[in-house]
Amino acid sequence: MKKFLLGAATLIALAAPAAAADMPPRPYSKAPAYTAPAVVYNWTGFYIGGHVGGAFAGDNSLQSSDARFMGGIQGGFDYQFSQNWVVGAEAQYSWLGGGNTNSGVLFPAGTLVTGSATDQLGSVTGRLGYTWGPALLYGKGGYAWRDTNNIGVSIAGVPQPFATSGNRKDGYTVGAGLEYMFAPNWSAKAEYQYYNFGNTTITAGPADVVGARFRDDEHTVKVGLNYRFGWGGPVVAKY
Repeated sequence: MKKFLLGAATLIALAAPAAAADMPPRPYSKAPAYTAPAVVYNWTGFYIGGHVGGAFAGDNSLQSSDARFMGGIQGGFDYQFSQNWVVGAEAQYSWLGGGNTNSGVLFPAGTLVTGSATDQLGSVTGRLGYTWGPALLYGKGGYAWRDTNNIGVSIAGVPQPFATSGNRKDGYTVGAGLEYMFAPNWSAKAEYQYYNFGNTTITAGPADVVGARFRDDEHTVKVGLNYRFGWGGPVVAKY
């Protein structure tokens, strides 16, 4: 029995290498490459912030054409309804410097028409934007409000009676800007906004100024900072 077992063990030892040599090689499989999860920026949510910039009266305006400092606050809501599109609404209020500064138009007969600079602007607008990553390019438009522009008519420094039409507080505004989400819940923007309040026409007064017409508008350029509540900031996509 011992001789039989010893012979069997020897036979198995000799056969094992031959069997191993006949086995096919083990296939090599490369580990899949690591793919970082995609980051999706979500603009949906409420926000509030502030802005600073400058305001410039348009051509043919009674207001000073010099740049005036402006600063204010804004708040609104955005809704991202697809991967690249955002719709929203925003309310904005601005204070402008130089409200007591007058500019004027001197007519050939010596009549001077003056107007004080607007010192408050407000707007309620809708906006539509295209987003890619943390950037949002948008246009906006809607209702605008201002303080009333005070007009004066004088000859040789003596005030003259007059009447006007127009000189409205209410108007419209349009603009465009670029906003960038630089941290969770925080975004910065640069924006141009145009305000139009129609025209002011002198309907009665000294003969040389009756019928004179002036445009009531403002061009503004500003930068701002927004804090976004709840949903703002990057979100890692899950698969």
